[in-house]
Amino acid sequence: MGKSIGLLELKSIPAGVQSADEMLKAADVELLVATAICPGKYIIIVSGQVGAVKSSMERGRQVAGTFLICHHIINNVHASVPSALVGTVDVEHVTALGMLETMSALTAVQAADIAAKASNITLMEVRVARGLGGKGYLIFTGEVSAVKSALNSCMTQLAETGEITSSCVIPSPHKGLLEKLV
Repeated sequence: MGKSIGLLELKSIPAGVQSADEMLKAADVELLVATAICPGKYIIIVSGQVGAVKSSMERGRQVAGTFLICHHIINNVHASVPSALVGTVDVEHVTALGMLETMSALTAVQAADIAAKASNITLMEVRVARGLGGKGYLIFTGEVSAVKSALNSCMTQLAETGEITSSCVIPSPHKGLLEKLV
């Protein structure tokens, strides 16, 4: 069975820390992200086997109680998403950049999974919320056509949510930009 990731967003930092602790105690999952985001909110992202993530998320939702804002599980998540979330992706050559900004951190993770599954791209980074007012964004690379295809898939699959704020494709990005970007 494939890996999954579970995402919780809460409107209380203490409840978020407590939920993260209980989620880790409830099942064999890896904690990818547990951090305060825009003022007064907390996000938790765990990874593991489908059943373990489901159990962990159920416990997290119970502990969060009325502080829970939203939650989501992505089953059979693309293998590159967890690495992009924790910033451990090394990219040797960048032909084109694709960027997508979302209204929520959780939608950025969903978009990363969609993009990685839709086209032959490499996720460089999935940034969730910290310093972004609760927003999220992703950066990926590949051939121009692959980057455009990945963006189109995201736009199509997430159009109804109204969560995508902007996107762009940058063919042959300048070396100076790449050095500062990630």
